[in-house]
Amino acid sequence: MSPLCPLLLTLALLAVPGVRGACPASADLNNADGTRTCAKLYDKSDPYYENCCAGAVLSLEPGADLPYLPSDWTKVISSIVVGQRCELTVWSGRGKEGKSRKFSAGSYPRLEEYRRGLFGDWSNAISAVYCSCK
Repeated sequence: MSPLCPLLLTLALLAVPGVRGACPASADLNNADGTRTCAKLYDKSDPYYENCCAGAVLSLEPGADLPYLPSDWTKVISSIVVGQRCELTVWSGRGKEGKSRKFSAGSYPRLEEYRRGLFGDWSNAISAVYCSCK
């Protein structure tokens, strides 16, 4: 098998619409009144990408700093979309304690795919967030 085959497969999958799921594009996070949304956090994901970014939504404005997420949002976030020229920092512990990770602009439909330490992942593990935009 040619070493070029995996590269071509990856490019083909990126070109197919809908492969990244039902998550909005980071460029689509503008409100109707023209204001920006820094990030959207979703409480549902699925093994099938087209079913991700579902359920309840928590929208974060630029500069949102939540060291203590509301109790119904602590450790339930499983999909994230970060707006263009924005960055979302998340922590596993309340009060910005524990492990942290930065997510740049883009869609992250399955946080199960992003490692948190040796044995964990970021799905249902977020307890604090900070979102900033340039």
